Amino acid sequence: MIELRHISFGVTAATVTSMGLIIGLDAASATRPTIVAGLLVVALADNLTDSLGVHVYQESERLEARKAFLATSRNFAARVVVALTFILLVEVLPIGVAITASLIWGVVLLGTLSTLLARARRAGVVSEIAKHLGVALIVILASRAVGTWIAGGIH
Repeated sequence: MIELRHISFGVTAATVTSMGLIIGLDAASATRPTIVAGLLVVALADNLTDSLGVHVYQESERLEARKAFLATSRNFAARVVVALTFILLVEVLPIGVAITASLIWGVVLLGTLSTLLARARRAGVVSEIAKHLGVALIVILASRAVGTWIAGGIH
């Protein structure tokens, strides 16, 4: 069974990044193919660089090579799987519905992960969810602001 610590970084990063990217590109009047392309680039390029960063960090902490590789692989796989779920939503739903569905899906994913982590740490579930969703909201609002700025023309 995969432990939360093996996927928590990947799921969180993919969820918040995907929501921010979808909202930001939508605000910039991006087309569906552009949004999907952005999600794919992030799912691969950003994922690989974050996975490399996790791997190098673990090596600097002198984690055994096999354990570091497994952690890196799990992080990468979790991010790809989560990113693909957002891509699926954007591909199969009308774009306006896909935007809303992506936000709902992201809140469900992040809320569920936050709940599981809070219980594992014996922390307050509501405060953990609020904290994690609060950070996600900041990312989403900043992404929307950037998209709106770009759509209005960079001055």
